Amino acid sequence: MNIFILFLALAVVFLFLFIFLKNLERKSMFFQVKEIEAAPDYFGLPFEDVYLETSDKLKINAWFIPSPAGRFTLLFLHGNGGNISHRLHKIAQLHSLGVNIFLVDYRGYGRSQGVPSVKGVYQDAQAAFNFLTTEKKIRPGSVVLYGESLGSAPAVRLASENKAGGLILDGGFSCGRDMAKIFFPYIPSCFMPDAFNNLKYISQVKVPKLFIHSKADEIVPVKLARKLYSKAGEPKEFVWLLGGHNTSYIDSLDKYLSSISSFINKIEKEKLC
Repeated sequence: MNIFILFLALAVVFLFLFIFLKNLERKSMFFQVKEIEAAPDYFGLPFEDVYLETSDKLKINAWFIPSPAGRFTLLFLHGNGGNISHRLHKIAQLHSLGVNIFLVDYRGYGRSQGVPSVKGVYQDAQAAFNFLTTEKKIRPGSVVLYGESLGSAPAVRLASENKAGGLILDGGFSCGRDMAKIFFPYIPSCFMPDAFNNLKYISQVKVPKLFIHSKADEIVPVKLARKLYSKAGEPKEFVWLLGGHNTSYIDSLDKYLSSISSFINKIEKEKLC
């Protein structure tokens, strides 16, 4: 009887630990904001406000910002905080490079339906890619996937499973478990969910890859970006910026824009050969 009670007690402890960690996973990964603070026209950018249907029948919100040049389309997958309206200054800088930009809010963010989840973020990114290639009739090779921080996960997964022109990872990381070790060092890693495992997919990405990371990143340590880079196959390049995780594109604006412009030019040149 004592052994039975012991096993029962352990089962209850592990059940509560599992529920706690799943709740911790969601709360530590997603910091969604519902209120849209501004639209692209605030920065003088004409845009199309669209709603996409995901594979599990949710409606998610996105903005398509065309460029007169329109050489390529950046599918911008944002980080874990805020919503698409909080990326507009950055988007305006990227738009100056002569590219269309498709900016999508994950489920639960902004005006998108649902509750954010690991699986859901992947589904949302795929829905955005499908919209570009089917509804917008944009050739997959003209779509450059841009993953910002947490957005590096759906970007890497998309690039491993779809034909695209290139992949840009801005403040990307190796895997969710490595990030958890940093923020929750007191929890054994074996108990942490293996979420957003970029290491699992990056080796399957064959398109050109640009890694952008700040030497002073206070959220995603440089070693995690390096770990992901080491697993990626050629062609690939790594560009160092200065500044914080969310401000490096401002602190190193010239280098940030020139590296992305050069990367896109290389892709365009390869397409013409």
